Amino acid sequence: MAAHSMVYLKGMINLKKRSEIIKKFKAEGGQIAAIAPYHYPKALFRAFNILPVELWGPPKLNTLESKSHIQTYICSVVHSILTFHLKGNLSVCDYILIPHTCDSLQGLGSIFLDFIKPEQKAFTLYIPRGRRQVDIDFLSKEIEKIYNELQKATGTTPDKNELNHHIETEEQAVSMVKKLIKNRAYLNTDDYTFYKTIRSKEYLPAEDFIEIAEEFYKTYKIDTPLNKKPVILSGLLPEPMEILNVINEKDGLVAGDDFATTGRRLYPKSEGQNPFVRMAKSIVHSPPDSSRGDSVEARLNHLIHITEKTGAKGVIFFIVKFCEMEYFYLPHLRKGLSEKGIKSIVIDTDINDELSQQTITRIEVFMETLK
Repeated sequence: MAAHSMVYLKGMINLKKRSEIIKKFKAEGGQIAAIAPYHYPKALFRAFNILPVELWGPPKLNTLESKSHIQTYICSVVHSILTFHLKGNLSVCDYILIPHTCDSLQGLGSIFLDFIKPEQKAFTLYIPRGRRQVDIDFLSKEIEKIYNELQKATGTTPDKNELNHHIETEEQAVSMVKKLIKNRAYLNTDDYTFYKTIRSKEYLPAEDFIEIAEEFYKTYKIDTPLNKKPVILSGLLPEPMEILNVINEKDGLVAGDDFATTGRRLYPKSEGQNPFVRMAKSIVHSPPDSSRGDSVEARLNHLIHITEKTGAKGVIFFIVKFCEMEYFYLPHLRKGLSEKGIKSIVIDTDINDELSQQTITRIEVFMETLK
């Protein structure tokens, strides 16, 4: 197929809905854990035959119920998670995990533990902000604490071999995401289909995701790169996902990823026999990340590195409104990118709103400025 073809291949990978995956997993004797964003030890839950299903909202939700419990200026991701709970939609889950990713999620954890207590067992997880040995030690103890709680709740005791087996399976799944992102320009499909596929890792068992990702790669792989304008996306998540269609319609391609859902969780492989330390190391050594308190210099160098690898001349910061940890970096990142000749734009979004015409126009104009 010609590299310059404007016709993407679509809809050839059959992805089941989250509800179907959850129903099937529970029917086979497993349990479900609802996971708030975004760093957590997935392998730990799988070792207890618990499927982690991530809560990035969900989007397009009327969040009226949550507004009587948290301020309106809290981000829409947190509002949606709380509303989803208040509507009873988490009843299918057996456990809830809320990592202390930011102040808003830390507040949500307090609400779940002390005020609007769910029927399920709720856990919190403190993610250290540094990358030192002491941070690995701290996080490994946090993970071991959850292990002990799950041990009590399930009555099972996965040994080191079981834990390490699931760690390696999850690492294979992460490797597949890395492979797909690295080869994005050689995959002849639209960005909406691409992101729908790689984000299925948020709810699929790792072994199922690996199989689907391999099929996806074989189905869409071409020999020469797509002749599109490469652009980088940065932020928490690509919601509303219609932004991807706008980019493609302007002859663009999301060639690099700095989203919390994906690019910031391209964890390195770990070594050693202690599974708690292995899981902690992977998270601590994740790519530069605003939620981890990394320096502006580290974040900037990481973005510049992605642009150099992909040939992108533009970065779209797709920011969920009121996300302070993202906003803090923006002036410095944009200044540093500009000094390197890389254009950028900031798009403020609410995951529950439709993509406005004004936003569409701004993205279209930005894409037209890229050479």
